[in-house]
Amino acid sequence: MNKEMLKQRMKSLAVRIIHMTEKMPESQTALVIRNQIIRSVTSIAANYSASCRAKSTRDFINKLKIVEEETDETIFWLELIEETGIFHPEQLNPLKTEANELLSIIVASIKTVRQNTSKNRKS
Repeated sequence: MNKEMLKQRMKSLAVRIIHMTEKMPESQTALVIRNQIIRSVTSIAANYSASCRAKSTRDFINKLKIVEEETDETIFWLELIEETGIFHPEQLNPLKTEANELLSIIVASIKTVRQNTSKNRKS
């Protein structure tokens, strides 16, 4: 998967979650969760896009670490939405699956870049 495809997947996840949050109830709890998940999911796409323009390998890894953290946070909010009963699991499963897949890709990417950087230093 190339970086443009990954960017699109991240942006698509953000759009899907934004649309989901528009259907949340107007309770105070839902409002807090809505704001938090929108912040975290939009940060995933924005920081990945920024990582593609990183000025160095170290900068690239740092930006990917932010993407990793924000993706993990988004998964947390999706789980909280499920556990509080705001949405049923079957409504959230596709979003949780996509977020977990993206998290796996980012973690693997960080690991690969670190390994390649380590190999280059030894050469």
